Amino acid sequence: MSSEFVHLHCHSEYSMLDGAARLKDLVSRTEQLGMNALAVTDHGNMFGAYEFYKVAKGSAVKPIIGLEAYLTPKTHRSERKRVQFGDGTGDDVASKGAYTHMTIWAQNAAGMHNLFRLSSLSSLEGFFYKPRADRELLNRYAKGLIATTGCPSGEVQTYLRLGQYAQAVESAAEFRDIFGPDNFYVELMDHGLEIENRVRDGLLRLAKDLSLPLVATNDLHYVRAEDAEDHDTLLCVSAGANKDTPNRFKFDGNGYYLKSPAEMRALFSNLPEACDNTLAIAERCSTSFEEGTGTYMPQFPVPAGETESTWFVKEVASGLAKRFHGDVPDYAITQAEYEEEVIIGKGYAGYFLVVADFINWAKRNGIRVGPGRGSGAGSMCAYAMGITDLDPVPHGLIFERFLNPERPSMPDFDVDFDDRRRGEVIRYVTEKYGDDRVCQIVTYGTIKAKQAIKDAGRVLGMPFSLGEKVTKAYPAPVQGKDLPLPYVFDADHERYGEGTEFRELYENEPDVKLVVDTARGIEGLKRQWGVHAAGVIMSSAPLMDVIPIMKREQDGQII
Repeated sequence: MSSEFVHLHCHSEYSMLDGAARLKDLVSRTEQLGMNALAVTDHGNMFGAYEFYKVAKGSAVKPIIGLEAYLTPKTHRSERKRVQFGDGTGDDVASKGAYTHMTIWAQNAAGMHNLFRLSSLSSLEGFFYKPRADRELLNRYAKGLIATTGCPSGEVQTYLRLGQYAQAVESAAEFRDIFGPDNFYVELMDHGLEIENRVRDGLLRLAKDLSLPLVATNDLHYVRAEDAEDHDTLLCVSAGANKDTPNRFKFDGNGYYLKSPAEMRALFSNLPEACDNTLAIAERCSTSFEEGTGTYMPQFPVPAGETESTWFVKEVASGLAKRFHGDVPDYAITQAEYEEEVIIGKGYAGYFLVVADFINWAKRNGIRVGPGRGSGAGSMCAYAMGITDLDPVPHGLIFERFLNPERPSMPDFDVDFDDRRRGEVIRYVTEKYGDDRVCQIVTYGTIKAKQAIKDAGRVLGMPFSLGEKVTKAYPAPVQGKDLPLPYVFDADHERYGEGTEFRELYENEPDVKLVVDTARGIEGLKRQWGVHAAGVIMSSAPLMDVIPIMKREQDGQII
């Protein structure tokens, strides 16, 4: 790496209501500062990993996939209990004994998939306030990973704060043995926190005694120094507090932004090797997501002696005979044979069998299913198999809109179930194809313009009526979508004229200006995650071997 420093410890906007670093801004700023690698280590999950990879891939910044993991305090992940390291007072673990922290990065593809498994099982099996891993999981999935002692809430630092040096050494040695001596680092931070300064000497002593390398990191929650106020606003939104709430949660210290290499070198001028090691780690890490290199479609259980392709052809023939009461017209046979050649040639016979399976199960069980929506209604094979209920030829529907030999992407059936019984269909496919191979889709709710204005007004302690007045003057949504705040002030935007009343309020009333300027800082950030009402992922391989998954605690849904 030619850069002078690489940031390895940062939290994207996907660290819900904690990370205020927008990924595009983060990557762009990294390029401006001359750093050619960056890691994202969201708290306890990997929400931002793929989006970060996509954004960074189109830049000069090398994406490093990481995780700020939560660890059980020397208990098994299944044990839902707190463990005090000391007497439970302020110097004990921040979580009051439920978990500690550890920073982990993936070195390679194997490491990234181990990180997926580690993250997934932390949620599925170890959730207690947070998704937690234990030493057994670390041992099982350590291959391809680089780890550190973590932030001040790490296990090693907790022992050091309590004056328990022997236990800190024992803990660090155990992690060293799990990850390997070349893959475990003593992590140093400097945000001007008393808690960081108090353990610095202990960390340096421990590194020397165990011959462990040092690495300097910066806990990054926003992109620029001037974004600190926006981040603090986000914390208020998270806590349901306002800026004047006594004893509210806020960040102590400073500098939780993307520092330049020169700034980091100055902070650690007496430990240059700690900064050098950020470059060494970045050199070692090289990961990528598999995109378009294959499919993980679920395997349909065909009868003995059949393949998905042969069974698909038989199911289409049987279906046509039923649709046309044994007198199948030539146009239907010709169209079906043409489609079969394309579908089998593209490797999608199994996809049709699986979709037909759960749609026909729903129909047999009295669950209402739509007759066919979107381009899939143009398929004669789909009509024959009961996926759709429209004969495409008399209706002039074109199969090639759905699938043709030149189309590189997968086909996609739009299926409508009665939403009162949709859960039964999901349960059916989960039981048939495996609960480790079926999950629902996570969704992310962002802070829209009007909500940002209301949140900003509340956080600033403004009267509720002020927020109402400002949002009523805001341009109306179009097709349910708010106009982003920057466009209201953009004279070249086509909807600029709709914002005249809003801009007058902004220009003439200081409180309105303060609220809107505050809202600009949090608009577009992720507010919460949820579960897609109908989207389901089905895979031929265990999902956690392919993607990170998690469990929603209130209802056990896997997403």
